[in-house]
Parts: sequence; C-alpha cells; structure tokens
Amino acid sequence: MKWNLFCCAAVGILTFCHAPLGLAEEKTASPYNVLFILADDLGWRDLGIYGSVYHETPNLDRLARRGLRFTQAYAANPLCSPTRSSILTGLYPARIGITSPACHLPQAVLEKGLVPPQPNVRIRTANSLTRLKPEYVTLAEVFREHGYMTAHFGKWHLGHSGPYEPKEQGFMLDFPNTPAAPGPGGGYLAPWKFIKDPAIQGQPGEHIEDRMSQEAARFIEENKDKPFYLNYWCFSVHSPWSAKPELVEYFKTKAKDDSPQRNPVYAAMVKSLDDAVGRIVEAIDKAGLAERTIIIFFSDNGGFAYPPKNETQPPGYAEIPATSNTPLRSGKASIYEGGTRVPLIIVWPGHTQPDSVTDVLFSSVDFFPTILEMCGLPLPGHKVDGVSQVPAILGKGPVRTRVFCHFPHGGENQAQQIPGFLPSAYVRDGDWKLIRFFAGNPDGTDRFELYNLREDIGETHDVAAEHPEIVGRLAKELEGFLQDTDAVIPQVNPDYRGPQTPDPLMGWKNRGCEATIAAGVLKLQAQTATPFLGFGVGKQPGPVQVTFRIKVPQAGEGKIEWIPPGASQDAAQSVPYSVTGTEMTTVTVRVPWEKPIGILRIYLPTGANTAEVDWIELETASGKRRFDF
Repeated sequence: MKWNLFCCAAVGILTFCHAPLGLAEEKTASPYNVLFILADDLGWRDLGIYGSVYHETPNLDRLARRGLRFTQAYAANPLCSPTRSSILTGLYPARIGITSPACHLPQAVLEKGLVPPQPNVRIRTANSLTRLKPEYVTLAEVFREHGYMTAHFGKWHLGHSGPYEPKEQGFMLDFPNTPAAPGPGGGYLAPWKFIKDPAIQGQPGEHIEDRMSQEAARFIEENKDKPFYLNYWCFSVHSPWSAKPELVEYFKTKAKDDSPQRNPVYAAMVKSLDDAVGRIVEAIDKAGLAERTIIIFFSDNGGFAYPPKNETQPPGYAEIPATSNTPLRSGKASIYEGGTRVPLIIVWPGHTQPDSVTDVLFSSVDFFPTILEMCGLPLPGHKVDGVSQVPAILGKGPVRTRVFCHFPHGGENQAQQIPGFLPSAYVRDGDWKLIRFFAGNPDGTDRFELYNLREDIGETHDVAAEHPEIVGRLAKELEGFLQDTDAVIPQVNPDYRGPQTPDPLMGWKNRGCEATIAAGVLKLQAQTATPFLGFGVGKQPGPVQVTFRIKVPQAGEGKIEWIPPGASQDAAQSVPYSVTGTEMTTVTVRVPWEKPIGILRIYLPTGANTAEVDWIELETASGKRRFDF
C-alpha cells in the first residue's frame, strides 16, 4: 500500500490550487506544466554553456539562457538507478536501498543486505535492491492525483514486470516501454534491438532520440489544454557508443589532439541529445505553453571519463576517453566530484531570471519537494529527505548547506581504472568535502580524505591530516546520515584469503584448449572437440547474465553451462548462444537459475578451432563483474 498521499483531507479542494506555496499573491489562471528532461551519463562540462568548446549544444545553451543554471548541483549517487529513484521519491538511495544500477536484472531483490562473502574479495559490499518498491509515492502519482496527465518517455531502469513499471508508478503513458533496458542495447540507430514491441520500429538508421522526441512533441500538442507532467528521460549518452555516421565524421574534423574532449562518437551522441531537447522545447513554444511550463534539465550522474575501448569506435579513437569532466576528478561510478556533480538548468517562467547562474548546493532528492511547491501542490503525508529549493531559485539564498552521497560498491581492482570506484560515502559541508572509504585501510578500518573544494576543485590535495578537527566534525555528520537512512555499510570479509598470485585469466580456467593473452585479447586454440572456459561462481545465487565479446573463424552455436555446487557433471544444465558472423561479436545470455550457480562454463561454438575473447562480464543481483583480458 502506498503511504498516505496527502496531509489534507480536502483533496478535491486542492486539485487546482496551483499558486506556489509562499507565492500565493502570484496565482495563475492555469496550472504549471512540468517537463523534466534527464540525460544519462552526461558530464558537468559536456554542454557549451558549461564550458565545452568541442561539443555543440545550441538548444540546451539557449534553454539555459531562458532560466537559471546551477554550478553545484549533485546527483545522489554516481550511477543511474539510485539517482532516478531519488528524483521520483525525494528519498536518498541509501534509504530506498537502490544503490547500484541493478534494476534490469530478472531477480527481484527487495531487502537490504550485503553480498555473500567471496574468498577473493576483501570487502563485502551492498546487495542493491533491484526494484523501486510500489510503497513509495512518486512525483507522477502526486501529479496524477491532482488531475495532471502524466507521461514517461525513454529510459526507466527502476524495475520491470508486475508493479514496478512506469504505468504502475503513476505514469499514464510509457514510450517506448523498455523498463528492463539499462541502455539502448544494440545501438541508438534502428532497427532497435532493445525495444521489444514490433510496432515501435523506425526506418533503418533512425535515431531513438529523434523518434522519442517526436512522440513527446505529439503528446504535448495533444494535451496542451490539460496540465501535464512529462518525463523525458533520455537514453543518451549512455553506452553503447553509437551515433549518426554523418555527425561522427563532422566531429572528427573538429577534434584536436590537445583537447581533453575530442571523442567524435560521444560528441555526435551529445549533438543528437541536444537536437531532441530542441524539438521538445519547440513543441512547448508552438503549443503556446512557454509561459506556464516549468522545464528542468539534469543528468543522472557524471560523465564517462574513460576510454570506451571495448565498443565500436572509428579507427584511432578507441583509446580516447568518451568525455572529460576536467577540472573535476574522475567521472561516472566515482565518489569524486566527476561522479556526482552534474549540470542543472531550471526554467520557471515568471520566477527565474533569464541567463542567471547560482552556486547554491542542490541534491537530486530536492526535486520532489521543489517541483511540488513550484506547482502549488502539497507534499505527501510522509517525510522526504529533500528540501524545497524554491527560495534559492528565487534568489533568496541557499537552503542547503550539506550534500550527502552513499555508494557501497566498487573495489580495489575497479578503482585502478576508475579512480574513486570504491565502497564509500561523502558529505559536502560548505566548501569542505569528507570522503569515508569503508574498510579502506589495510587493517580494515575506514580511511578518510578531506578536500577544500573552493581551493581544490580537482580534489588533488588530501588535507585530512592537516585538519583533524574538521575530519572529526564531518565524520559525525556523515555517520548521522548513514544511521538515519539505515544505510548498508560495507564490511571486511572474514573469509578473505589475502592477495593471490596474479592470474592472467582472472579465475577462468581453459579446458580442452590452449590460452594465451596478446594485446588485451584472450586467444584460444582448441585441443579437443569441446573446448570451454570455466569459472567458479560459488554459492552466489542466480539468475546471472553472461555477456562476452568473441571472434571465431565461422558462425556456429555454443552453450553456457552451469553445475550447481556439490553436483556432478550429470546435473549440468545449459542454454545455447549463437555467433552469426566472423567479426568480433557481443553475445549476451541469461542463465535462468535462481539457486546457487556453482561452476559456469562458456563452450566455444561447434567447429571453432580458434577463438578470440575480448572480455567477459557476469551480472547478478549483487552486481556486475567484468574480466578485461
């Protein structure tokens, strides 16, 4: 059952009282519409208005000049699903329990806890929930209760099947209805492999943002005489790295070797995002709704500041980072500033000053109370973690002095590629930012880093040793936040066996074939008729999604086999997979086994005497593990 939606019994009386709370003297004849545009993985410096000289974002730049631009806005988590849950509910991901982007997985995890201990992993991290529980009241539900039309376009990634899809969470329309898709698998250009509805297929080469923005524009035109709340949650600019070929060629001509942002595929993806935003804003203007539509633009986490080397890239660009968040440190999946500081634009007609900028602190949990107050709607009758930013938006000063983030995931191996991808939490208090790395010291105690962001925005100089009194004060603030939200705290694994001798195969065993690694590719040479790679998953329960990139000399069919713990070969089960060509191909297979998995095997396609494997990825409800050879 949902929590009590309203603290006022006379719901009907409140239905169209849309003067913002505290602004009753400015009553409007018609209620405000809300257009919430959420980019996926867009970095703090990816827009021209935010300082990019390589990317081209004329529509978003014009949008920013219509309203207020924030320089210190934060996603509540450095990954997507947690931030999305915070926007819709006004609650911290730590409280909800969705702390990683695991909501596309088939297994419904609905209770907080730690992952099962593994002997080769030093820290037990959180086992993220994989669904946004229906008990939480969403923005869409509040708006719908007050007579609004509600629509969701694009990525959801907060659960699928049953009561977890957008239409069960307050949205009357969901297009293109891909709640289980973490991204546009197979690429942005039609035919779209990630869209299951055969009726939603564009012309070959059509970009999904073009199609979605056209549908959103149609929704605006058809509902211009009714109040509406419209989520346009882009797939852009999440991987896979694919874009319109003509835009890629154009941005190749603009790339400069000495520029931190110079990846033409990513730049082309940003341009398609900007085109879509322009199309939707134009629909608002053409419908005559500009003066009564609040427009918000935000990103769910920081930019992907790492080389997309395992994706399709033009020759010479595979090792160039997709983007750069400079001067911020690191990016997506990092506890450092590049992971959570993001662009935010708010256009509130009659209230925001055109082309204005603010440096007040803003957290994604603040959207819930802020949007409702802007529209004159009451808060539900339960506590929310966010605070209304209406005074700050009106230029009356900051309402928030602290920002919190809890990220109980990552590990030492991942942090070598992504600085700050470690089990951690932070509090920002004024100019000071304290990071707590759970069990980060060799003896298992927590490690702290302290930065003065006014003097050191790039977090290059840890001053914790110089200011123990500030560390102590902020550590108490952070501990209070963790206790209040009932956050899952990573812990040292008592079963950890210590560092092992480096294994080039990272735990995989080659059977019936020789294995060598050259230039980051695992090369296999068959010695028997049934060569395979095996991995001891142990007692980790399934289902598991197995994804790998493989190249074989001929098309064929292989299989993924699993043998439960303690079982014999006779108990083995398998699911098939196919390789249809002779180029490097990405294969994804779902192993529908909900009990402990035991041993997992990837058999090479029949007749394949040789094979090249670029990488393997295993994903369960407890997280994702990637093996880059």
